[in-house]
Amino acid sequence: MLPPFTVVIPCFNEEARIAETLRVTLDYLTANAPKSELIVVNDGSTDATAAVAREKLDGATIQTRLLENFPNRGKGAAVRSGLLAAQKPIGLFFDADLSTPLGETPKLIQPIANGEVDIAFGSRALDRSLIGVHQPWRRAQGGRVLEAAHVNGFAFDVELLSLANRAGLRIREIPVRWNHAEGSKVSFFRDSLRMLREVIAMRAHL
Repeated sequence: MLPPFTVVIPCFNEEARIAETLRVTLDYLTANAPKSELIVVNDGSTDATAAVAREKLDGATIQTRLLENFPNRGKGAAVRSGLLAAQKPIGLFFDADLSTPLGETPKLIQPIANGEVDIAFGSRALDRSLIGVHQPWRRAQGGRVLEAAHVNGFAFDVELLSLANRAGLRIREIPVRWNHAEGSKVSFFRDSLRMLREVIAMRAHL
């Protein structure tokens, strides 16, 4: 059994796959960490994402919540909202496409639960699943890091890691399995340029 942790799933127009994602996630948590919680953050979706998510969360045996961000503010803002609302000592976020199998979760949870690190992020080249904070002092530091973050787009995880490093938190990059998922809303050229702009702005801010 895994220790209790919070899962945050940011969603934007995911009505086509959010039901299956939540079913799989709820089944995994129920079997492996039944005292955990699941937070879905609907980031201003214009489709039926919120309605589908609410239906799947209703009646779950673990603690669940649906948070609403309106209007759409970006993945970074959605993840930040979810992690700041987390009630468990460890927080994990991942995308609705489940490109990293849930079976990889212990690789990220256990080092934090064991007190080895404060933040562990799964990497396909190390995927951008991020966990942070456990011990009381470091949990407070993690909260300050999240509150200090201001990037709302794709570069939010770069900013988060930079802030965590400056705060003296222990960070570990962990290889995880990753599978391409069809239906990505990311445009390589548009979003790469947007991320570059965000990273430049972040460096100036820091």
